[in-house]
Amino acid sequence: MAAAGGPDEADEAVRGTCEDASVCKRFAVSVGYWKDPYIQYFVRQAKERKAPEINRGYYARVHGVSYLIKAFLKKTECNCQIVNLGAGMDTLFWRLKDENLLPRKYFEVDFPMIVARKIHNIKSKPPLSKPIMESHSGDSLLIDSHSLDSSRYSIVGADLRFSSDLEEKLKKHNLDKHLPTLLVAECVLVYMTPQQSANLLKWAASTFPVAMFINYEQVNMTDRFGQIMIENLQRRQCNLAGVEVCRSLDSQRERLLASGWDTARAIDMMKVYSFLPQADVKRIEALEFLDEKELFEQLMQHYCICWASKDSSNLGLASIDF
Repeated sequence: MAAAGGPDEADEAVRGTCEDASVCKRFAVSVGYWKDPYIQYFVRQAKERKAPEINRGYYARVHGVSYLIKAFLKKTECNCQIVNLGAGMDTLFWRLKDENLLPRKYFEVDFPMIVARKIHNIKSKPPLSKPIMESHSGDSLLIDSHSLDSSRYSIVGADLRFSSDLEEKLKKHNLDKHLPTLLVAECVLVYMTPQQSANLLKWAASTFPVAMFINYEQVNMTDRFGQIMIENLQRRQCNLAGVEVCRSLDSQRERLLASGWDTARAIDMMKVYSFLPQADVKRIEALEFLDEKELFEQLMQHYCICWASKDSSNLGLASIDF
């Protein structure tokens, strides 16, 4: 993950993207794009307004990923586990609990430094710690500065570029290879080299007989708009080490199939946006005037959701679609 200032600086820049995403989500929530009562406990309010096309982009991302997650939970009747890779300050565990949709166990993995910050927030804020206590049963809850383990929720500090280390840490927190498993990665694989992300995808495909992988990240990155996106990130020392896999929807699908997944689909975010419940889309489009319709469409055509499955139990995972 080398960038101008060496690997540590590159990792620091990647960690910075976690903060950016959380601030953008909190801003969109404050304007009314969707409800998330928990994000306020993890991140400050933005100092300046975010552009409407950014807010709509996050709306599509949150709703698109959430739609696939809920489809998986429905197929498995919540008798499953979720592993959120590079979870950052994500609040999905709390939101699923509120909707009575918790899987058997929910795992989050991120850089130890991000995990330490998240655990600090959880420990110091009752609206975050209480739901964990309420869903916990059995022995005492394990919590230290770099990991948290309860019967339903676990946070693990690990580097996703080393899947053997990742597996060992997840096992310590009672990962069950035999349970249907959903792995989620949002703007995570693109910061690894193609070899490192392939290793992670292969590890997941070979470890769980019944599984689904959801990947949200860039696509169509070889055109001029894609190049500008790359240059903007490079200016912030943020190197997209895996951008060559983000050439097209086909290259995104192929990487999943080549890693041992049985089925794989990929659609750009403009398509996802068109599949979302149109009454709610109308509601959010009335929140702010969008001057730059073309810019919004270009942005949305440069991000995608890909999902892959393996289904030895014939739960019907291959039929999950928008």
